[in-house]
Amino acid sequence: MKKPRERGKVPEPKPVRKRPSAVSRVFVWFFVLLLVSGVVAAGGAFYAYQEYTLPGPLAENKIYTVGKGLGTPEIAAGLQEAGIISDARVFSAMAHFTGTRTRLKAGEYEFPAEASMRDVMALIASGKSITYKLSVPEGWTSEMAVARVNANEILEGPPALVPPEGSIMPDTYVFRRGTTRQKLVEDMQAAQEKLLDSLWDNRSPLLPIDTKEEAVVLASIVEKETGVAAERPVIASVFMNRLKKNMRLQSDPTIIYGLVGGKGKLDRKLTRADIQNETPYNTYRINGLPPGPIANPGRAALEAVLNPQPTDYLYFVADGSGGHAFAATLEEHNANVKRWRQIAGNAAAAAAADAAADTPVETPQDQAAPAESPAPAEPAVPDGMAGGSEPPP
Repeated sequence: MKKPRERGKVPEPKPVRKRPSAVSRVFVWFFVLLLVSGVVAAGGAFYAYQEYTLPGPLAENKIYTVGKGLGTPEIAAGLQEAGIISDARVFSAMAHFTGTRTRLKAGEYEFPAEASMRDVMALIASGKSITYKLSVPEGWTSEMAVARVNANEILEGPPALVPPEGSIMPDTYVFRRGTTRQKLVEDMQAAQEKLLDSLWDNRSPLLPIDTKEEAVVLASIVEKETGVAAERPVIASVFMNRLKKNMRLQSDPTIIYGLVGGKGKLDRKLTRADIQNETPYNTYRINGLPPGPIANPGRAALEAVLNPQPTDYLYFVADGSGGHAFAATLEEHNANVKRWRQIAGNAAAAAAADAAADTPVETPQDQAAPAESPAPAEPAVPDGMAGGSEPPP
């Protein structure tokens, strides 16, 4: 039942709903947009973090080269194209966010299977690219060393120039892709110069040589005379004693270098004619040191020359075991030579007997007609100090 209206009472007006102002509407939309942006940003950040930290797309290890002069976007695009990372945009963003973009280094890298984007970025920033090795043995000539450098397919650039003999330090060198051949040779020279400077400062005060250049010349001869480490200081003392007495060095390797230069070894035994051959390097024919080194000496040979073992030896000859027999007098040396020849002769006779025992006997009809006897060859000289069997000059 409808309640009767009281007389004389005015009904209350209904409240009028106000429409929101333009400012209010802008604020609301801004808040909504901000909220949506936050959600999107959070989702993007979550996606980026996952892409950055989770295992990457590589199924197996892969070698890839980051080129020189590339910016972060170019590096990222190349990595994505190579299948190393999944999203170049994330890589670029994270490199910027972490401050890594200024530390990315060119080079050849090996990326492990499933490497995360974070690991990929860290490796490139570390600069720990793949390294390669090239060895130059002690006693090699500069020509031989540079031939090995120029034949290396990892090194870049035109063929390196052959530096002066004795200026390369024999060693194993580590380099990275992008290194030029000439740069590696220059590094070898710098290493030899640094080594020589340090050893020269600690040399014996009793040496009959005055310059570092002379030390390298004599060390190269010592290097070629023996491969037995313990003998180097002793052989160095022999040459030092000879220089002090104005005796010729009479070193076989100097004859060989005079014949073949820096191209390598002689493919035959030395002969008496070789000893008489007048070359600037033949220390049987010249007094003192040859005009330059005959090889690149290593550290041990340089140390032996600059601090030789004190001895009174003037002669040495190969003893048939890989080492040498040393003597202070010509008589002792001649006895050593005779003993060496006897040992060598016995060994040759035993080898010939063994070969004859294993050779089947031919019947008369199987035997070939006798060949014409060749002219006798010049007698070979014993290894070591070949000229020691005659009085010193």
